[in-house]
Amino acid sequence: MSNSNAIANGVAGAGAGIIAQILTYPLQTVNTRQQTERIAKSKPKSPTAAAGTLLQILHVLQTEGWGGLYSGLKPSLFGTAASQGIYYYFYQLFKNKAEAIAVVRKHKGRGDGTLGIFSWLVVAALAGSLNVLLTNPIWVLVTRMQTQTQAERKIMESKKEALLKEASENGLIGSTLQEKLDELESTKPHPYGTIHAAREVYTEAGIRGFWKGIIPTLIMVCNPSIQFMIYETSLKRLKEKRSANKHGLKNVSALE
Repeated sequence: MSNSNAIANGVAGAGAGIIAQILTYPLQTVNTRQQTERIAKSKPKSPTAAAGTLLQILHVLQTEGWGGLYSGLKPSLFGTAASQGIYYYFYQLFKNKAEAIAVVRKHKGRGDGTLGIFSWLVVAALAGSLNVLLTNPIWVLVTRMQTQTQAERKIMESKKEALLKEASENGLIGSTLQEKLDELESTKPHPYGTIHAAREVYTEAGIRGFWKGIIPTLIMVCNPSIQFMIYETSLKRLKEKRSANKHGLKNVSALE
């Protein structure tokens, strides 16, 4: 029964995560680009960098289409489903085990059969740590795919600047310059899929590259663990309060 509950929680968590990811993915893409964007101080800020998130989303739509906003969506959806599913599955599994241990301890005269704050923290931390260890490679690929389009666009802009500079120095004007600019604009970026990203990561850092940044990510597990600890503790107190109120009403009714 406990395993079936854990599986149900995992499936529900994965489904909810997929829906949320589809709705918020454009914001995540823009946020990632803003965080990784580098602008030289000597150059004036581009409208994309200076504008707000909404304006940047519109800019990406105009220059790259919907594909730009949803670059890397497939591995991201897989990562979200895996991440949410794994977390909620192991959270429920560890929770069931911890509650069973608490009941056994009660029978032995130790404790009241309920989980304390520390137990909730350990359960959430274990589930979060397993989630991070198993899904970190997916998020490494997602981040790389999100930023790849931005990198290619910067390369294209650099080539255009170099062409204009060369045209200015050599006196290249008119139709010849326009032809070269049109040829540059028509150049399509190389396809950059999940396999390509995985090969690059492996070439650069080997297997360890897929777990890049794992230590700080594991440390950050404390954040949701504390949230779940507070959530479970608050939920427990609320249930106890409701139970006490019900018993109080029954006692009042009996006295009447």
